[in-house]
Amino acid sequence: INPYIAQRSPLFGEAADPGYLVRRADGSIWQWDLWQAGMGLVDFTNPDATAWYQEKLRGLTAQGVDCFKTDFGERIPTDVVWADGSDPQRMHNLYTELYNRAVHDVLVTDRGEGDAVLFARSATAGGQSMPVHWGGDSTSTFTSMAETLRGGLSLAMSGFAYWSHDIGGFEGTPDAAVFKRWTAFGLLSSHSRFHGSDSYRVPWAFDEEAVEVTRRFTHLKMRLMPYLHQLGVDAARTGIPLLRPMALEFPDDPAVAYLDRQYMLGPSLLVAPVMSASGEAEFYLPDGEWTSLLSGEHVEGGRWRRETHGFDTLPLYVRPGAVLPWGARHDRPDYDYLEGLELRVFPGGSGTREVVVTTPDGRSEVFGIDLDTPSD
Repeated sequence: INPYIAQRSPLFGEAADPGYLVRRADGSIWQWDLWQAGMGLVDFTNPDATAWYQEKLRGLTAQGVDCFKTDFGERIPTDVVWADGSDPQRMHNLYTELYNRAVHDVLVTDRGEGDAVLFARSATAGGQSMPVHWGGDSTSTFTSMAETLRGGLSLAMSGFAYWSHDIGGFEGTPDAAVFKRWTAFGLLSSHSRFHGSDSYRVPWAFDEEAVEVTRRFTHLKMRLMPYLHQLGVDAARTGIPLLRPMALEFPDDPAVAYLDRQYMLGPSLLVAPVMSASGEAEFYLPDGEWTSLLSGEHVEGGRWRRETHGFDTLPLYVRPGAVLPWGARHDRPDYDYLEGLELRVFPGGSGTREVVVTTPDGRSEVFGIDLDTPSD
C-alpha cells in the first residue's frame, strides 16, 4: 500500500471533499503526477483523515490480510499546509512516522499486539517500534550489495532491531553470481525476501546452482531459528538489533570501529558476505578461537583473514565459547524449537553460559551450560 490517491480513483473525491488530503497555502489540493496521475496525499495530521484511511485497511484485514507493506512515505512536499498547522519542514521526516503508525495501529487492533507487523520502506526516529524495515530500491550489483550492508549497519546502530533488503537487488537484473552471493547474505538476515523491479528473483531463473545455494542457506536459517527467534524476543525487550555492527559486540577492540563489510548476527555469529566476482572475502576476527559453522575449521582471531569461497559457502564464524541452539527441522521456521533441540558448544570459552530458547507459542526454557566440563 501507499499513502497516495490517484485523481481517477473513486477514493479521491471521497477524501478530497471532507479535507482529508494535503492542501497548498491557497487551499487547493496538492497534487503530483510522479507515481500516479494527479495523486493526492493523505493528511495524517488530521485525525478524521487517519480514521478514514484506517477504515479502508480494515476492509482488507476483514478479508484475512495479515500485514501490510507500507511502501513510500518519503518525498513529502514542504510547500503545503498541514491540517494541524505542523511545520512543513519537520513533516518532511515526520510524515512517515504518522503513516506507519496509522497502519500499525490497525494491525495491533485487528491482529493483536504481538502479531502487528509492517514491512516498511521509510522511517525516522521512533519507527523502530513498528518493525520491520527494508533497504529500498538498490541496484543489482556487488557495489549495491556492499552499500546495502553499510546502510543497514547504520540503521542498526540507530536502534532499528530488524532490517533487510531485496535479495539480488531491486533495479535491473543481477547476474547469477550476484544473485547467489546476495542469497547467502539475505538468508543470514533478520528476515529475507526475494524481490525485483522488472525481472523475477526466483532462483531457477538463474541456474541450478542458484537453486542449491537457496536450498542450502534456507535450510541453515531454519536450523538457526531457535537462535534467531530468541534474538527477536530479546530485541523487543532490549532494543538490541539482530544484525549488529562489530563495534556493538566488541567495543574495546580498536580494529572494528570502521568495519562495514561484515557483521554479527546476534552475539554468536560473525558473517562476512562475499561481495566479489572472484569469491574472495577479506574480514577481521577479534581475539579468541573462532569456528567456521560451515566447515568446522578452527582459526585464531585477533587478525585479518582473506578467504576464497564457492557459492555455497561464505565466512560464517562462531564466537569463541558460544553455545548455539540448533533446531531439529529445516523445512519451516515456525516449529517447536524445544523438540529435538541441540545445544552446540564451541571451543574457546570457560565458566558457565545461560541459553534461553523461546518457542513461537511463547514457552521458554533456560539451559545452564558449564563450558569447563567435557561434553559431547
